[in-house]
Amino acid sequence: MIEHIYDELNIGDMDYVEKTITETDVYQYAGITGDFSWLHVNEVRSRQGHFKKRVVHGMLLVGLISNVIGNRMPGAGTIYETQDIRFLKPCFINDTIRAQTEVLEKLPRGRVKLRTSCFNQFGELILDGVAVAIPPRDHIIK
Repeated sequence: MIEHIYDELNIGDMDYVEKTITETDVYQYAGITGDFSWLHVNEVRSRQGHFKKRVVHGMLLVGLISNVIGNRMPGAGTIYETQDIRFLKPCFINDTIRAQTEVLEKLPRGRVKLRTSCFNQFGELILDGVAVAIPPRDHIIK
């Protein structure tokens, strides 16, 4: 676990996690949230939909962003305050996603503005957004 306090952060600092999204991930997310839309879990019905196959829940990808914010950049002890998101392209089962954050601005009252992004295995930007987070003021992890 990484812990960057507010005073240590610089504009341009970034970090990421990568994960291949499996069918199991989709079903577990559906079970936790109750979102069993055919778009995500019904292979036959999804062939009739816009994307012609099942798509991963967009909010599962946002969960990967939360992983980066809470564990890598800024890291442990960070409080998520706001998130604006644009879903640009679908994520499909077995896509490998790179979720990342980048410090865009240090704001008053100990907050930071972060660019939040997800890219697929082809380097295509599939989710783009901006978050405001409150990193810890002091180190807790020794």
